[in-house]
Amino acid sequence: MTTFGQRLAGALDEHGALCVGIDPHEALLKTWGLDASADGAREFGLRVVEASAGRVGIVKPQVAFFERYGSRGFAALEDVMAAARGAGLLVIADAKRGDIGSTMEGYASAWLEPGSPLEADAVTLSPYLGPDSLDKTLKTALRHRKGAFVLAATSNPEAAVVQQALVDDDAPTEGQRVAERVARDVGSMNMGLPGALGSIGVVVGATVDRKAFGLTDMVFAGTPILAPGFGAQGADPADIPRLFGYVAMNVIANESRSILAVGPDRLADRIAERAALYRGADRG
Repeated sequence: MTTFGQRLAGALDEHGALCVGIDPHEALLKTWGLDASADGAREFGLRVVEASAGRVGIVKPQVAFFERYGSRGFAALEDVMAAARGAGLLVIADAKRGDIGSTMEGYASAWLEPGSPLEADAVTLSPYLGPDSLDKTLKTALRHRKGAFVLAATSNPEAAVVQQALVDDDAPTEGQRVAERVARDVGSMNMGLPGALGSIGVVVGATVDRKAFGLTDMVFAGTPILAPGFGAQGADPADIPRLFGYVAMNVIANESRSILAVGPDRLADRIAERAALYRGADRG
């Protein structure tokens, strides 16, 4: 059975870097003529899946916009993710879970266990209760040939004070930053896996100065990079080589609003247009 990293590499080779976000904001639902409800979110998500299938390789549902509707919202999310996986799309559940002990094991079972109602191909995780708190979850992902993306350098300005801080258990002369420590710990999980691309990745905003976080090309070797910030947030497909250098081929470029805002009638064409731009960009 192939690993998530191998499936991801295949999706990137075939379809390019674009990942379509499935973000049923209330304002978008209304623009699309849908109710701001679980049923509206379900219909929205299924339409995005239908438009994405065959045009991109990856979609990323934002869990919060389904969770807001309670149990019916989670049922809608289950339907959307199952439809996406059934259509051959890789599904990254953007849940940003992070905890310790048995609680984290519960999250791992929810998102990464085969046969779970919320089964995804990968899930986003927060390491800020300590990177080691994710160890069992990441091992669960690898055991089931799944993936995970761990927050390293996020684009919100208030994050820098934590993510650029120096760790206190490293030699002072090395000056290792928290984000770098996270990325190095994540990268170590990929050692020994088959293929050039690992299954455990990091989240790095496309609009941040990654070197200010200690995130060099060497740190990222073999690590998938989920990069929000393309499209409406300002980064462009042609920017990938400049932003990510030698690891540009590892990048998954997420776009949401810039695609979804065109509405359901133009959605498939918009996805195809944006996907072609990423395939045409020189990624290194």
